Amino acid sequence: MPALSPADARERMARDLPGTVLDPAPLTVSRPPAHGPQPPPLQTQDLLVAPQQIVDAALYLRDQLGYAFLSDICVVDYLADGVFELVYRFFHPDGGPGLALKTRVARDYAELPALTPHWPGANFHEREAFDLFGIVFTGHPFLRRIYMWDEFEGFPMRKDFPKQGDKYIGEDE
Repeated sequence: MPALSPADARERMARDLPGTVLDPAPLTVSRPPAHGPQPPPLQTQDLLVAPQQIVDAALYLRDQLGYAFLSDICVVDYLADGVFELVYRFFHPDGGPGLALKTRVARDYAELPALTPHWPGANFHEREAFDLFGIVFTGHPFLRRIYMWDEFEGFPMRKDFPKQGDKYIGEDE
């Protein structure tokens, strides 16, 4: 079973795809005010790549390292830092631990290339990120809402989405 650590993957990708791997900057975890010391900024140990290089990095994991199963794409909203962090989880068909590939995009301009043309299993994950967070995946063949109806305004999983006073609640009464 393959057991490639994030550090090993980072080293190999930096060597084979120059300019793809980024040094992760710590992110602020927003928590309610508490008594006592606050936790330090969050520092990732996973592989962080430039957003415009996400397709090359994912294809490298699949074609060169054998991580052929893309199990999940999730989005984390770091409102205080003004970024979305997208986490792509890859697994090897022979088993072993998975690898997380991360990229960060600005909340104001949340756009990056789609994996769907190269990885059909990314289709619904990218549509979900588009629908709930407003991230645009350029090159996606059918980027439409998947959960919310077409007339819905806004992106309900963003941390700055209003939680009360939703104009859709109570309209039929």
